[in-house]
Amino acid sequence: MASNAFGTIFRYTTWGVSHGPSVGVVIDGCPAGLPLDVKCLEVALDRRRPGVQAHTSQRKEPDQPVILSGVFDGVTTGDPVSVMVHNRDVDSTHYQASKQCYRPGHADYTYHQKYGVLDHRGGGRASARETVGRVIAGAVAQQVLDRLGVKVLTYVRGVGPIESPIVAVSESVSQWASGVNRAPHPDQAVCQQFDDYLAHLVKTGDTVGGSVGFIITDCPVGWGDPVYHKLSARLAYALMSIPAAKAFALGSGFDSHAAQGRSHNDAMRSDEAGVCFQTNHAGGMLGGISTGALIDGFVVFKPISSVTGAQDTVDHTGQNATYSRPKQARHDPYAMIRAVPVVSAMVSCVLADAALMQRSVQLDGVK
Repeated sequence: MASNAFGTIFRYTTWGVSHGPSVGVVIDGCPAGLPLDVKCLEVALDRRRPGVQAHTSQRKEPDQPVILSGVFDGVTTGDPVSVMVHNRDVDSTHYQASKQCYRPGHADYTYHQKYGVLDHRGGGRASARETVGRVIAGAVAQQVLDRLGVKVLTYVRGVGPIESPIVAVSESVSQWASGVNRAPHPDQAVCQQFDDYLAHLVKTGDTVGGSVGFIITDCPVGWGDPVYHKLSARLAYALMSIPAAKAFALGSGFDSHAAQGRSHNDAMRSDEAGVCFQTNHAGGMLGGISTGALIDGFVVFKPISSVTGAQDTVDHTGQNATYSRPKQARHDPYAMIRAVPVVSAMVSCVLADAALMQRSVQLDGVK
């Protein structure tokens, strides 16, 4: 398996599986001198930790990070930053049925066909447990962005048929975003709608899809390259690599297909603050390069595949079979609440990488 790394200059590699002894990440290309300690990583991991929020898996993982290298006296040294998190609440007995047959909607079948070997315990590398390493990398990347004043805001944009995109970053939204244990959405009425819908859904044993929105503020003009390293393309690649992600949109997104050019173009003007855009249908990018305007988009997640009841499938020999999820199995009814910090991490890693790549573009000022 040769595809466990992400990034060009700010580059990380995750390792470990859901039901193994531990998971972790090695981050290469991290600048020296950034403040980093275990507490910083704990805050990020607590946002994706299972068994904390309502309507999430009851697997009880403390997710206590152990920094193995790359940090001395509370700052990064320029060496690879290596962090490990032990798996403490592993129960593989819930996966006995998948030793014989493939779980519908999961990666069991394709994984087995690709490698000829299948770790049936929790999905192996295809498990969302892998995102622990991403969140750690994102926390480190955020230290780079903090130096540059770039902010990343993520939130649950939609659950099932309920959608509520944030259209502007007001003072109240900024205050909500600064909270450590914040609600999934800055509007409490929307949160109540989400909760009511999910409370009913959980009783049925079914799951649901939705979306996670992201907003990037104070990103300078010029980040991203115009061909394969378009900032938009890197964001799409990063976010679509998250487990259960099915679609990505930027700016006007899927509404662009019905738009006309004259109204969709973002008219420009200049004032005492510099160049600005009268609208932002482009989502803060032109030619894959940041414009200096607010960058906004979202990623759509499919329903979690672990549902109750019998489902048609095949066994590992290709014969027809039936699979039923064990009643005591621990799974999320939806991906979005715990995907929010993962989306934030991936966006932060893309931006940190773009920031470091931008420093190599022009020689002006280099001595």
